[in-house]
Amino acid sequence: MKMHNPPHPGEVLLELCLKPLALTITETAAALGVSRKTLSSILNGRGGISPEMAIRLSVAFGTTAESWMNQQVQYDLWHAERKRKKLRVAKLSAARVGTGHRTRVARRGSSRAGVE
Repeated sequence: MKMHNPPHPGEVLLELCLKPLALTITETAAALGVSRKTLSSILNGRGGISPEMAIRLSVAFGTTAESWMNQQVQYDLWHAERKRKKLRVAKLSAARVGTGHRTRVARRGSSRAGVE
């Protein structure tokens, strides 16, 4: 299910984890084993949740790393989709499928179908 303008995971972290526990950025960064600058960047929406940070958050707050990664992917994908029409991408299609050979790919503007 697509979400409309999902929140940055840093916003979720701030509102649902730090504020209810009355944690400061400094305290939380120390507990996570990261710099205050790194955590602040995430909380302010300038930095993203890396897989390592997702694991750190899952251990610290009793959540799953997957939930943090899913939030980041949803956020990133929503923003990327907004730029879809500006992307210059040629459609590719398989010329032969299931023949036991490498699939040939037709390329727009080329007389060769691809490498076999």
